[in-house]
Amino acid sequence: MSDEIVFGIHAVNNLLKRAPERVSEMYVQKGRDDERFRALFQLASSNGLNIQEAKKTFLDSLSEGGNHQGVAVKSKQPKPKTENELFKQLDGLTENAFLLILDSITDPHNLGACLRSADAAGVHAVIAPKDNAVGLTSTVSKVACGAAETVPYYQVTNLARTMKELQGRGIWLYGTAGEASDSVFATDLRGPIGIVMGAEGKGLRRLTRESCDHLINIPMAGDVSSLNVSVAGGICLFEAVRQRSA
Repeated sequence: MSDEIVFGIHAVNNLLKRAPERVSEMYVQKGRDDERFRALFQLASSNGLNIQEAKKTFLDSLSEGGNHQGVAVKSKQPKPKTENELFKQLDGLTENAFLLILDSITDPHNLGACLRSADAAGVHAVIAPKDNAVGLTSTVSKVACGAAETVPYYQVTNLARTMKELQGRGIWLYGTAGEASDSVFATDLRGPIGIVMGAEGKGLRRLTRESCDHLINIPMAGDVSSLNVSVAGGICLFEAVRQRSA
């Protein structure tokens, strides 16, 4: 398991809270000692981590020009979760399952934004294929603002097969497609469900589409033909939240 660089105050703070055992080294820009940094120092110290002072140029290099805000850590990448772990988690649920399934999302910024929306919406798990999909990279962690540490992310060998197994457990799968006849706003999303999103531009792959119980669309009033997958995902997830909390 290789090291990754996680940077930015919020991302580092969440990593120290959720998975401090993954952090091997912590670097803080020399001279930083404001309130937010003192809270980070306390978290790091409580977990036995040594804090190393570093020049801004070093942090710039470490974060490859990203907005590190004066702090970065070296962290072990999380071990990918398996199908068996997914079904074990589902077996332990005491409420209707609420899942987000991402088909072939390769842009780490899109995945990070999707994880952030999933966390805010209370999604139980995000599921994606192992192949032709981005993993939990440092960019994903940064964009997710801590959600990469809070939302279980499962990469499965065969997405269509996993979807069939979910359906066998009574979970209804709703795939998004521009040509679908039914609107997400007119679809009952209150039971055990999974929202299935495809990659921007390509949409759902054929087998993924055929594995869905129903296809839904987001009504579009303007001239733009499609939305960014993270935006579309957020709309669908929070329509489900609205219905489920009514």
